[in-house]
Amino acid sequence: MENKENRVWGIHTKDDMLFLNGNLIAIGWEEMGDLSPLKDREDIRKKIGECYPDSSKQSIATNTGQVFRFLQEVQVGDYIVFPSKIDRMINIGIVEGNYYYEIGAKDSGFKYLNRRKVKWLKHISRQMFSQGALYEAGSALTIFQIKNYAEEFLSALNSDFKKKAEAVPVEDDTVAATAEEIQENTKDFILKELSRQLKGYSLEGFVANLLQAMGYRTKVSKQGGDSGIDIIAYKDELPPRILVQVKSVDGDIKEATIQSLKGAMREGDYGLFVTLSNYTKNAQAYLDNTPIIRGINGTELVDLILMYYEKLNEKYQRMIPLKKVYIPVVEEKDDIS
Repeated sequence: MENKENRVWGIHTKDDMLFLNGNLIAIGWEEMGDLSPLKDREDIRKKIGECYPDSSKQSIATNTGQVFRFLQEVQVGDYIVFPSKIDRMINIGIVEGNYYYEIGAKDSGFKYLNRRKVKWLKHISRQMFSQGALYEAGSALTIFQIKNYAEEFLSALNSDFKKKAEAVPVEDDTVAATAEEIQENTKDFILKELSRQLKGYSLEGFVANLLQAMGYRTKVSKQGGDSGIDIIAYKDELPPRILVQVKSVDGDIKEATIQSLKGAMREGDYGLFVTLSNYTKNAQAYLDNTPIIRGINGTELVDLILMYYEKLNEKYQRMIPLKKVYIPVVEEKDDIS
């Protein structure tokens, strides 16, 4: 069980053997030199800004938190969970020393001069842990606190952990939740990148390319022209034509905005409204009662992007970098009462 004094931390590295053979944990940021003089978050933030002047505010804030965590928050006696890629093991240890700077260290190709001593207590196969625990230990951060599955990792230190793990049913009820969280995180990432990089007219070009990936022929209107129609799309050379309006505004789309699209349509046309946000209640009701206009909100747009991602222009794939992976899926069982 996790107690109030000893917390559980997760950490990642690119040099597994340094951690395992050196009985230590370490972080990078070598350009900052010895971190000992940095006493608080503000000191760290200023130093990161000086050493990495091209970093964004968000990056500086994130890295400030990680460095402060390693220097100040991690305490002697706290537990460390370190997933090593070289052997696919979960290594659990206890922090034995405070921060120190290893001057002139040559024992690591990645250096990692900011260090703390650790005593490794146990090395356990990843297969012994629930998928939820593995997902939490796989955080994108370098060093982070493990909260949700701290008890599971600490129980692994018990001598009878293997017996308990083997007694667990074959089906892991954390798999479904983990897979769903991965999917939701990916969708959040896509929507944030669209909002950040494709404001205004830039989004129109992206939507046109997505429609092309879906098999439509498209023509992007000149900026400010065609009565608010941003894209004209055809399935082939023949009618009907699809008039597309694209909005990257943060607020929900109102009914009047969709009515303006309807006013620009001729008999036989279809309409498509695309937004990164959503629709007001009245706007959604208008769409429901106007079948010749289809509304796509941010969530639905992301679903289409995932479906046709491999057919998108390379420029947009670089803008929203995704890697195809396989995640576990739990089949739903019929409820037989």
